[in-house]
Amino acid sequence: MKMIHLLLALLLGLGLGLGYSWMISPVTYVDASPDILRADFKDQYRSVIAASYASTHDLGRTRARLELLGDTNPGGELNAQAQRMVAAGESPEAIQPITQLAQDLQQGFASIPVTSTFTAIIATSSPANTPNAVASVTTAPTKIPLATATPVTQDATAESSTTDTPTPAPTTSFAQTALIPLASSTFAPRPTFTAMPPPGKPFELIDQETVCEPAAQPGLMKFILTDKRRKQIPGIEIIVTWDEGEDHFFTGFKPELGNGYADFVMQADIMYSIRVVEGGASIPNISAPNCKDSNGVEYIGGWLLTFQQP
Repeated sequence: MKMIHLLLALLLGLGLGLGYSWMISPVTYVDASPDILRADFKDQYRSVIAASYASTHDLGRTRARLELLGDTNPGGELNAQAQRMVAAGESPEAIQPITQLAQDLQQGFASIPVTSTFTAIIATSSPANTPNAVASVTTAPTKIPLATATPVTQDATAESSTTDTPTPAPTTSFAQTALIPLASSTFAPRPTFTAMPPPGKPFELIDQETVCEPAAQPGLMKFILTDKRRKQIPGIEIIVTWDEGEDHFFTGFKPELGNGYADFVMQADIMYSIRVVEGGASIPNISAPNCKDSNGVEYIGGWLLTFQQP
């Protein structure tokens, strides 16, 4: 009987404790750090940081904000988020700030630097007229160059009088022009987003190499896209189609392998067609090659396709 009473007391205490902690006085987080956020909220936090960076291009401040998330590799987390956004079918306009920030973190400087310009405001002091009881002074407007002091001579004309009044000496006054610099910071205009390079620069296939590496992933087809100076270009869409499906992906999501790098895993005995969206460069009827190791055992190889702008 005592055990039943003890068990009921424990259950009653547990229920009262849970009711108090959940309903009457729930836990309230104040000034919590972003590193305790849920994964989806962290993605939203990174998106806001990337949007702010796209406006200010302040890489130091952006890096400090990302450190609040506690990520060991902020650039890698940004690339992983971009891949998730592509898989979810989000727009390229939403993905571009994420990939741009990841690329700038990798290279260590902002792609669009902040510039400062100075605007000069000219303040001109009015010439002072020297009062005189018997002389009227007329001053003509004078054009004065910047940051110079030019004497202005005033002619005095004596009025007629019945008594002998000496003519006053000419009065000289100076007009000072001061140059006051006013510093204002302006930012280079932010370019309109596009996932591809400018029109009129199509990609051409310049090299197609069979890759036979037993330790590599079977059927891995690698892409490298560069401009005419051999600089790899991120954000280029590639479409791979076959009889049973189609896949879209972009370069630049694996910056550790190159900004213009992308890959796709082929299956054996399937014919694929590859098309680079910009310029329409395409390769029809390509399949995974067969390779042999040192013991003569066959395995599925891969391809390395290099595209370049002319």
